[in-house]
Amino acid sequence: MAASNLTSFQGQVVLVTGAASGIGKAAAELIAAREGTVVCLDLNEAGLKTTVAEITAAGGKASYKTLDVSSQSGVKKVIAEILAEHGQIHALANSAGISGPTGKPVEEVDWAAFQKTIEINLFGTVWLTQELMPSMKANKYGRIVHLASIAGKEGNPGMSAYNSSKAGVIGFVKGVAKECATFGVTINAVAPAVIRTPINETVAPEIQAYMVSKIPVGRLGEPNEVAEIIAFAASKACSFTTGFTFDVSGGRATY
Repeated sequence: MAASNLTSFQGQVVLVTGAASGIGKAAAELIAAREGTVVCLDLNEAGLKTTVAEITAAGGKASYKTLDVSSQSGVKKVIAEILAEHGQIHALANSAGISGPTGKPVEEVDWAAFQKTIEINLFGTVWLTQELMPSMKANKYGRIVHLASIAGKEGNPGMSAYNSSKAGVIGFVKGVAKECATFGVTINAVAPAVIRTPINETVAPEIQAYMVSKIPVGRLGEPNEVAEIIAFAASKACSFTTGFTFDVSGGRATY
């Protein structure tokens, strides 16, 4: 008898934030191609409609809801709605994020911009996890994947807000994994180096050049390369890896 395909999402409901573009869109498309029922979340409704249309045109199952992950009340409302509609959420791939202020020394960074970066990249991560954990524990199954960054491990100059937010995500995942390890729930992070996505169009050119110069492979990563790791970490196959940060860095980080 053939072994069951643990990377299939057949019969599973998977939330993907940041699904309107970039890594989130690539992850949503890949998970849908592997038979998952994908609920796409983002602030960009036009982008969400495009993602859902492309998935359904390819024969996949997808719907969308607009969500600002920096709003705790918004996160609570959307997760409650999805649980009411689908009964269970099997996995979350959280790709929502912004680069925040770049190309500035820390003393010149506007505090409101710094704080907004933390609210979206870190607070959103915490709130999504808090809202999903009770039902995942009750169901004795769950997969949570948060997008971190190599910036959260190594730090990029001129990106203090982003570095801080992503280091926070990595630390958050490490601790929460130990809380839910006996409940059939895994929580991991994915740390890409610089990837060819819309978020990097807002990064100062000299910072982008610095980041690429640090990558031994010598090029930008592609969204589908990150999506493969996200899909694994969100699948049944990822059953004994938790609290870990998967690097997708072209060899920049090897720890």
